[in-house]
Amino acid sequence: MPELPEVEIAARSLAPQVEGRTIVALERLTWERMVETPDHERFRMLVVGREFRRVYRRAKWVLLELDAGWTLAIHLRMSGHLIVQGPGVEVRHHVHLILQLSDGGRLCFDDERKFGRVRLLDAAGLAALDAAHGPEPLAESFTPAVLASILAKRSTRLKSLLLDQRRIAGLGNIYVSEALWLARLHPRLPAEQVDFQGVTALHSAIRTVLQQAIAHEGSSLRNYRNSYGRRGQNQEHFLVYDRAGQPCSRCGCPIERTVIAQRSSFVCPTCQGA
Repeated sequence: MPELPEVEIAARSLAPQVEGRTIVALERLTWERMVETPDHERFRMLVVGREFRRVYRRAKWVLLELDAGWTLAIHLRMSGHLIVQGPGVEVRHHVHLILQLSDGGRLCFDDERKFGRVRLLDAAGLAALDAAHGPEPLAESFTPAVLASILAKRSTRLKSLLLDQRRIAGLGNIYVSEALWLARLHPRLPAEQVDFQGVTALHSAIRTVLQQAIAHEGSSLRNYRNSYGRRGQNQEHFLVYDRAGQPCSRCGCPIERTVIAQRSSFVCPTCQGA
């Protein structure tokens, strides 16, 4: 599933291609369940004629701010990606949503596994989406003290807590594994047992791995592409994720794969302890 860096790159690459354009038609909606709210007929009525004002990210959502107080919120889920295509370009079978734009382009939501979701939100709906997520880990307001307060008095395993979008927004399996390795913390460690030094290291590690991934335009393991159709390169720079059996770059001990919170976790048993 695309995580914060991939969604950030999706939003950044989409912005110059759609901002200032108007939606002139809903050309295709072949998987109606993709649109969670409103119903698809009202969605069609409300979205056509709207102008894209701004594209940005919140948590793992791409948010396309429209005029008249509406926001198109898109969650890519497992296999989704957004791409802008010109007229006459053959559309892939797995493109389930197409919005025709005033400059002749088409905004396409390609989603092979049909897990992606779209919401058309008014101001109240957007506020509710924002409130459902924790702080953004790359925001200036996300300090070590904020992270410490999130971890404090919680017996939850560290990895499980970091994956909880209500606690911290945008983190997923890849970047939690990377950050925990960088901070030398075991994913099974109870969150409340992380000491001051560990909190400081984890805060720095989270920001470092996310910034690195954005600089490399995200990780493309399967379907992920940016909105120009280009793959990310961050998978070539993984520190621990998907490296089971390979030597740890710090100590040489083989990386181990385990399952925590129903997710594959990659750990150095020496550097991160048990």
